[in-house]
Amino acid sequence: MFEIIEGGSIITLAGLQEYKCPCCGGAIAFDSTAQKMKCPYCDSEFEMEALASYDNELKNQQEDQMDWELSDNAQWQDGEANELKTYVCESCGGEMIADENTAATSCPFCGNPVVVMGQFSGALKPDYVIPFKLDKKAAKEALHRHYGGKRFLPKVFQDQNHIDEVKGVYVPFWLFNADAAVNARFKTTRIQTWSDSDYYYTKTSYYAVTRGGSIGFERVPVDGSSKMADDLMESIEPFDFSEAVDFQTAYLAGYLADKYDVDAAQSMERANERIKKSAEQNFRQTVQGYASVIPEAMSVQLQNGKAKYALYPVWLLNTTWEGKQYTFAMNGQTGKMVGDLPLDKGAYRKWLFGLWAAASAVVFGISYLLWML
Repeated sequence: MFEIIEGGSIITLAGLQEYKCPCCGGAIAFDSTAQKMKCPYCDSEFEMEALASYDNELKNQQEDQMDWELSDNAQWQDGEANELKTYVCESCGGEMIADENTAATSCPFCGNPVVVMGQFSGALKPDYVIPFKLDKKAAKEALHRHYGGKRFLPKVFQDQNHIDEVKGVYVPFWLFNADAAVNARFKTTRIQTWSDSDYYYTKTSYYAVTRGGSIGFERVPVDGSSKMADDLMESIEPFDFSEAVDFQTAYLAGYLADKYDVDAAQSMERANERIKKSAEQNFRQTVQGYASVIPEAMSVQLQNGKAKYALYPVWLLNTTWEGKQYTFAMNGQTGKMVGDLPLDKGAYRKWLFGLWAAASAVVFGISYLLWML
């Protein structure tokens, strides 16, 4: 339906294309005075040709095509994993892999004892591994720095015996490689202001800016463990892949390896999210000279998408405080440490009470002096 507003009357013409205002989304109509299409809601005016071009672009907007080839991951050869055993935590269900010399240990995810489950089997062989570069001593020192100077940190986090429980774990990661053809559209504005003796004026001009091109992605990481929060693992990035080597079981000696429970196919969605976000940021940076830039639409077409399996080194400390579990992670290659710290509510209340008392004393003192005057 298409409406022409003319001389205070509305003429309705069936069968004509209806256009939406690119600025506010309202239905727009032809203004016979201005000889342009005009939005009755925000008063924006448009040339007919510009609207037709914009509408045609909306109709031709491509859907995302983000498919991956996952059939070439490595398989274990006969006898290759004979020296590996699996350990299972009966508390949280975590399943780890270790060399055959590993004795009784505790779960790196919840701290409870784990038991030997049996001979390792039933998983893909990692393509790569980044060996641990920093030892337990470095992890403990990084943890001390992380909570150093935190006056409301519970005492348990400052207990030397407690942080001895930090464990080195190889975390499974799926690494996604792809070439991407990207088409993006942004809604932008330019603003002019001026004034006369009576009024201040503001003119906002709206533009549809399009960008298109190709961008390559190499080794976009997605952790393959449901027990490891994605934001925690992404916070200790990046890992330097130049130090990665072909996987050998010898690298597991003295460490645990988390057995992936999220496969490559299940990790695709997270990989696609990271790729789209990165593509949007990169193309957004090319749109300059506007007062505002708002992403409006984007399509990503992936080509040559493949996924590889790697183990990345992470030092983990898990502990529970007042019924809540806290996880700290350190990049075993670069030393980057992340993790939320709990609050000692008793110490905080004492501090807050002391602050309130001090403030009250200051106010009382000032009031007393004013009264004396």
